[in-house]
Amino acid sequence: MSLELRGITKSFGALVANDSIDLKVETGEIHAILGENGAGKSTLMNIVYGLLKADAGEILVDGQIKNINQPSDALEAGIGMVHQHFMLVPVFSVAENIVLGHEKIKGPGILDLADAKAAIKRVSDEFNFEVDPDAIVENLPVGVQQRVEIIRALIYDAKVLILDEPTAVLTPQETDELLNIMKNLKAKGTSIIFITHKLREVKAAADRITIIRRGKVVGTASPSESQEELASLMVGRPVQLNPDKGAHSIGQTLLSIKNLVIKDSTGRPIVKSVNLEVHAGEVVAIAGVQGNGQSELARAMVNLEPHIEGSITIEGEEIIGESVRQALHHGIAFVPESRELDGLISSFSIAENLILDLHDLPPFAKGVSLFPSVVASEAQKRVTEFDIRIQSVSDPVSSLSGGNKQKVVLARELSRPVRVLVASQPTRGLDVGSIEFVHERILAERDAGRAVMLFSTELDEVLALADRIAVMYRGEILAVVPNTVTREELGLLMAGVVNNKVGDTKSA
Repeated sequence: MSLELRGITKSFGALVANDSIDLKVETGEIHAILGENGAGKSTLMNIVYGLLKADAGEILVDGQIKNINQPSDALEAGIGMVHQHFMLVPVFSVAENIVLGHEKIKGPGILDLADAKAAIKRVSDEFNFEVDPDAIVENLPVGVQQRVEIIRALIYDAKVLILDEPTAVLTPQETDELLNIMKNLKAKGTSIIFITHKLREVKAAADRITIIRRGKVVGTASPSESQEELASLMVGRPVQLNPDKGAHSIGQTLLSIKNLVIKDSTGRPIVKSVNLEVHAGEVVAIAGVQGNGQSELARAMVNLEPHIEGSITIEGEEIIGESVRQALHHGIAFVPESRELDGLISSFSIAENLILDLHDLPPFAKGVSLFPSVVASEAQKRVTEFDIRIQSVSDPVSSLSGGNKQKVVLARELSRPVRVLVASQPTRGLDVGSIEFVHERILAERDAGRAVMLFSTELDEVLALADRIAVMYRGEILAVVPNTVTREELGLLMAGVVNNKVGDTKSA
């Protein structure tokens, strides 16, 4: 089934999110749409799926104009969508999520799930999804949850499948599995619109590429184009995909972690006896497949984990047992894994979010009095320094794109005295332009003599930024290796395989 967009236009006040966009997706084609955060990609797809109404333009399916005013219209037209943030009810089973909105009743208050379970099994078998219809969604890995979303679209006979930033929360292994799924869907005639920032994935899966910049289609490209050429088209300028680390000198130990144990609420150890030192002027990356204790270790650095044993010191000063606020005041800058949940208060203004960790200190406050003019003035300085794309510092931070939200977090954390930077998944979901900026700021902190602890599941990012790499597996640091390690060797370590060539050296 083919999908064509003609002259799609959508404005939000003075902001033109989509400016007369033309696009055609052929039957059985993987068509990638590339663009920076805020370029208008998700807005366009929300119009196609009926979540937003275009101000102007037409949507055609197999050459016929379709009026799509709500998602049910899109599904009836054969269009399905898997959103970046999954639309699943965590406490429901897979089958219950599949039938949501299409329920069948076999008795008073009793759901008939037999047909749904049979359909789930049929689609799972056809595409090797391996999804249990009775599994509770919140107990499934993120990659499997995404398969549930894809199954739901296919069960309701989607012939065009929109994948909006589908790899933003996936591990490298889950990403590879998804790309194979996309190719299998294509082989069976499904047309796929693939929204992403990740150039490696576009080159691996796409048949054609459309680039959108600031709401307009600025060109089409072939996956045979180099990553540098694609990045330049996206951003409108040359982009340095591999950061220039330059010469640096390593100084004294700033951060010391000794015999650190983190337990869950049942007393089960999640992080087991971790020992690690990070020196001034170096980036130590914590690599590993998601779910091996990295998230908990990162949160423990500012005492966000409740059950911690052992020692974390900043230049000899113990921080375990102190409050989050005290940990920050020890000189830790913390960029959390989820900017939405832990990094920002969505209902607060951009200006307020930029001074969250200093809101009770001069010059922003005295006693219980906050000085809004000072807050706004300082916010404007940080917006300029960190190139945050906004209309007004008084706008809610929720109005920003993902990349600009991340810049708000970085601006806040790096605009005060810092000794140690803890950055957890700092470029997750960001476009190449924003990634370039974040990498430059991380390396600037390293070159200024800070200790940097980088948590990332992106192998390219780890290899590009790290001076040393600590690989976590099942809650332990399996090995600490130099940045000369190969991608293949690092991948084996992340899978728990200790390669003799790399060696199990926890003191490298």
